[in-house]
Amino acid sequence: MKVLIVKYLPGGAISNTRKVLEEALAVLKSRPVTVETLDITADWPDFFTPERLAVYYERNYGGKKVSPERQALMAGMDRMTAQLKAADMLIMAYPMHNFSIPAPVKAWLDAVMLKGETWDFTPTGYDGFLKGRKALVISSSGGVYEGNMAFLEHSASLAKVDLGFMGLEVETVVAEGINKFPDKVDETIKSAREKVRTILGQWL
Repeated sequence: MKVLIVKYLPGGAISNTRKVLEEALAVLKSRPVTVETLDITADWPDFFTPERLAVYYERNYGGKKVSPERQALMAGMDRMTAQLKAADMLIMAYPMHNFSIPAPVKAWLDAVMLKGETWDFTPTGYDGFLKGRKALVISSSGGVYEGNMAFLEHSASLAKVDLGFMGLEVETVVAEGINKFPDKVDETIKSAREKVRTILGQWL
C-alpha cells in the first residue's frame, strides 16, 4: 500500500497540527506501507493563471492537443495529480487559517481536481475516479466551530467535500480550541492523536 502525505505546516516545530500528524507517522512506521510526502511549504502548487487555465480548458474539456510549450504550463499540476492517483491512501495535515483552508492547500486541491484525471461528467452526474481509497484530514484550529459557530467552519469541511468529489472516503480529525482553551492544549492534542490512531488502526 502506498500512502501519500500532503502537509502544510508553516508553524514548524511549534505546529499543533504537526503534533497530531506525528501519531499518524508512528502508525505508518509500524505497518508494511510505502510513504511519500509532499511538503507544500517547500513545493508550492501552481495556481490557475489565465495562460494555464486556457490550456486546461483546451486540453481537458476540449480534448485538443496543445503545443509542448503550452503543455509545460500544466506540468506542475499534472505531476501532483499523478502523485495523488498513484496513492492508495491520502493523509492531509494543515492548520485552519481564517476559518478555512490555507491558500497553498486550496491551490493543491485545485491542482489535482482535474477533469478527466480525478473526476469527470457522466450522463447521471459527476463521477470521482478515486473510489475505493481513503483520506484522513488532520487539522487544528484556535476556536471551536460547533453549534451557533458552525457556520464559520470552512476548513476540514471543504477538504471533505473536495476529496469526496474525487471519490475518496474521508475522515477528519481536528484539534479544536487551541487558543480558546489554552489550559487544555495537551488534552486536546492527546485526544486528536488517539482518534488518528484509532482510524488508521481500522484502515491498515
